[in-house]
Amino acid sequence: MRLKTKYEIGKIPHNEHPCPQSMRKNWMCLNGEWDFYKENTAGEKSYEGKILVPFSPETLNSGVAEDFCLFSGEKIVYSRAVSVGKDLLQGCTLLHFGAVDSDCKVYLNGVKVGSHVGGFTAFTVNVSDHIKEGQNLLTVVCTDEATRNGGARGKQSDKRGGIWYTPQSGIWQTVWLESMPMQHIERFRITPNAREKTVKIELVKPQQAEITVWDEDKEIIRENFQGEITLAYDFELWSPENPKLYPFTLRNDAGDEVQSYFAVRSFSRIRDDKGIMRLTLNGKPYFFNGVLDQGYWSDGMLTYPSDQAALDELTMLKEMGFNTVRKHIKLEPMRWYHYCDKLGLVVWQDFVNGGGEYKFTHIAAFPFLGFHHRDDDYAYFARENEGGRYEFMRASEETLTQLYNCPCIGVWVPFNEGWGQFDSAQMNDFICERDRTRIIDTVSGWHDQGIGKTELKSLHTYYTPLKVPKDVRPVVLSEFGGYSMKTEGHVFDETKEFGYKKFKTQADLMKALEKLYLKKLLPLLKKGLCGCIYTQVSDVEEEINGLVTYDRQVVKTPIAQMRAINDCLAEEWKRIFE
Repeated sequence: MRLKTKYEIGKIPHNEHPCPQSMRKNWMCLNGEWDFYKENTAGEKSYEGKILVPFSPETLNSGVAEDFCLFSGEKIVYSRAVSVGKDLLQGCTLLHFGAVDSDCKVYLNGVKVGSHVGGFTAFTVNVSDHIKEGQNLLTVVCTDEATRNGGARGKQSDKRGGIWYTPQSGIWQTVWLESMPMQHIERFRITPNAREKTVKIELVKPQQAEITVWDEDKEIIRENFQGEITLAYDFELWSPENPKLYPFTLRNDAGDEVQSYFAVRSFSRIRDDKGIMRLTLNGKPYFFNGVLDQGYWSDGMLTYPSDQAALDELTMLKEMGFNTVRKHIKLEPMRWYHYCDKLGLVVWQDFVNGGGEYKFTHIAAFPFLGFHHRDDDYAYFARENEGGRYEFMRASEETLTQLYNCPCIGVWVPFNEGWGQFDSAQMNDFICERDRTRIIDTVSGWHDQGIGKTELKSLHTYYTPLKVPKDVRPVVLSEFGGYSMKTEGHVFDETKEFGYKKFKTQADLMKALEKLYLKKLLPLLKKGLCGCIYTQVSDVEEEINGLVTYDRQVVKTPIAQMRAINDCLAEEWKRIFE
């Protein structure tokens, strides 16, 4: 049963600037009501009417019929009139899509202007030669075979149930126009150095530019540079305890101006005085205490209902005493990462899995027995399709590029529990070549390929006792818990309940969580545990092991009680290292 959250949806949902990491004044949100229909393989149309973008047609918030489903070979067609003024015709006009699931073609005034493959990464189309002042017709044609052809699908499945969820399709993040001079600042990379208290700004297309940096309302730096610059200052270091951000502006000689921000921080590894390898933040051992976040919502599925909804949920996690969020098998809109930057939440970012049909024995049964398989055996991991492996690598590069400038991201997670896993050691090298500023949890859960091939010993523990095995790598509990409690009137399916340990009352749930954290997990900090990720933030469909219900109407774990538990972990960490 589809459930409504407490958040209202306006006529133009998500109309805030979609990319706080790179903002210009001349932009236009294209969310809102679009014309829409589905077309089957015989060319017959159905579901003709309106859809509320950016919600997928399968969602309650989209306004499309509740029985909507896109079958193999079918397509959906979006269109809308776009009235453009001179401010959006500054020389170069770009059309941006936050995400479209999974393949699409884009037409402007009847001319194909671009296309994209992959349902989770952003893409941009240059429409400068085809857009005009006044009325324009924008059309987007989508297909979605990702759950059938091995493409990136995350937790979506045509056979939903348990830990696999209802698939969705089409536009599910913001669509927007942006205009700038022909000679403009195309893209830039921000690389901080906490040890030196510096930050390097690199323009991907080298040119003369000016940078101005502020500390609150005080201008602290104004410099001209060519191509790249390293800024030195007594910068405060960013952390969950002090999420210090420095806004800055880039300008070039053509009058292009971009607003952004940076933070100075570092993630690394160090051996403590007992010889145990630890994860660090800003050069000091740090315990990453987090929650697994699937990012699914009862009325919007992959799309949270409003900007306020995302902010409220992240704020709740901070108030509960967590300092980390593992973003599981999806990418969020850029504003979500901005809030993590502002609030002070470290993000462990998963890549989106793909591949063929996963065998239960290979991704669950055998690993629970301690069996790990070599991941150059493509058939074993349903990765025989070379094209599918290529698409994963291409999407991985897009992910690294898209999120590189987000201060909050501390860990990349390429593979989870063997889902579409392949050549993980090479993947580790692939990421290192592009980003040496983060930790890599190459193989989260199991099918560990051994020391020297991944940076972490990453464990998923639900049914067996929590422990810290001897290893020269930092040890993290990248999934654990999963305690479930059914909340009448706030569940997707009253007849089905998935969880790793079930409780009937809130009192029993909290008593069990207190025992899990303080009796079983806390003693492991001294033995070498470097981080823990509890499953999970919210219920998702029949998986009801969330801290809150699927509709976000009920907080199952009271904030003050969770805070008290997490404060005990923080105090123990201080006792060990201070």
